[in-house]
Amino acid sequence: MSSNKNPGIFTIVPISHRHLSDINKPNQPFLVFGRLIPSYMNGKWTWTEELFEIPYEKRYPDDELDYGDYVDNPDKIIFMAYVDDKCVGQIRLRRNWNKYCYVEDIAVDRKYRGMGLGRKLVDTAVQWAKKGGMLGLLAETQDTNLAACRFYHRYGFVLGGADTMLYANCSDSNEKALFWYLRFNV
Repeated sequence: MSSNKNPGIFTIVPISHRHLSDINKPNQPFLVFGRLIPSYMNGKWTWTEELFEIPYEKRYPDDELDYGDYVDNPDKIIFMAYVDDKCVGQIRLRRNWNKYCYVEDIAVDRKYRGMGLGRKLVDTAVQWAKKGGMLGLLAETQDTNLAACRFYHRYGFVLGGADTMLYANCSDSNEKALFWYLRFNV
């Protein structure tokens, strides 16, 4: 492993006005290789996985937001991850009405995936949420983003629900929304 990809050298900082030009740089295609199939029985979510015979790449469109609203805001923030001066990851958070910290977006540059940066970004989100008096994290992802589903599960999130209608108006999508929760010990 080359030294410039050592997970220990990631620097994670809260967004400032000088970081605004780096927003969405880590938003790159990812491999869609399967689907998580949830089932709710006896008050508990379980799931199976369906692996696709032919994986494909997908990239989510960039959100068109006023990212300046996230600078110095006690209710929402973006943490940016850098290697040297290159933005290689980000996590966008906001205080949600249900006392959870909502993970609006998380992205890691494809060259730095699998190196622990996603975990470091979520660790940073946990710290921010706890400092802000929130009771946990909430994240939503599609059932076809199996890598993200596995990531959240490995981190300690639990599946809290599925929504079959959230993406129903997307003409090329039969995706379902899955909601993952990480409750803090309060």
